[in-house]
Amino acid sequence: QVHLVESGGGLVQAGGSLRLSCAASRSIFSMNRMGWFRQAPGKQRELVAHIISGASTEYAESVKGRFTISRDNAKNTVYLQMNSLKSEDTAVYYCYSVWYGQDYWGQGTQVTVSS
Repeated sequence: QVHLVESGGGLVQAGGSLRLSCAASRSIFSMNRMGWFRQAPGKQRELVAHIISGASTEYAESVKGRFTISRDNAKNTVYLQMNSLKSEDTAVYYCYSVWYGQDYWGQGTQVTVSS
């Protein structure tokens, strides 16, 4: 089992920044994938960014150059630094991980960008 707890969401003006954190209940070193999805009202959940096998990263086209995913193995935490936020980034952001073939999800944290 993996428990994921997100933090760092909130209300920010367009052009501002936020950093999301996702703390895992066990070592993230062994996670096959770990990262972030988001879901805006009336839309499907979409991948934002993730780290694959602790090495490579992938980003949604819409966030490339603005968002950066990183990890701290010592703290079992993954971060999402979000810069130059836009109103269309408003969504609930979910941390997820894949560990031994199983998907695990956090409860989500709301990010609201006001224009």
